[in-house]
Amino acid sequence: MKYLILIHQNRGAREQFASFPPEVQAAGMQAYYDLNAELAGTGELVSAEALADDSTGTVLSLRSGTVVTSDGPFAESKEMLAGFYLVDVASLDRALEIAAKIPEVQAGAGDVEVRAVMDTAAMA
Repeated sequence: MKYLILIHQNRGAREQFASFPPEVQAAGMQAYYDLNAELAGTGELVSAEALADDSTGTVLSLRSGTVVTSDGPFAESKEMLAGFYLVDVASLDRALEIAAKIPEVQAGAGDVEVRAVMDTAAMA
C-alpha cells in the first residue's frame, strides 16, 4: 500500500538550519541520505523530494466562472509543507516507522503527516 509522508516545518526552519555549524548541517543531511538509501534498498521508496519555499507556489481557483491565480505563501499558519516521501509499504505501521525517522521528527523541528494514497484503479 502506498503512503504519502508529508513533512511540515516552521517557516523559519531553513534559515535556522543555515545558521548551524557546517558539521551539524552535514549530519542533518546525512540523516536524509541514510533514510533514502535504506528505503531504496528495501524497494519501499517511490519518490522523495524537498519542496521550494511556499513563496514560489501558485494556487489556481475558480471565481465567478474564471480561473484566477494567487501567489504564495498561502497558509495562514506558522508552518509550511517542506517535502514529502511517497512509499510503498506492507502496512500503516511500517509507514509510521519510516515517518518517525524523518529528521524533523527526530529533532523536534516539525511535524510529519502520514496519509494513505487512494487506489484509483479499484474505482474503475
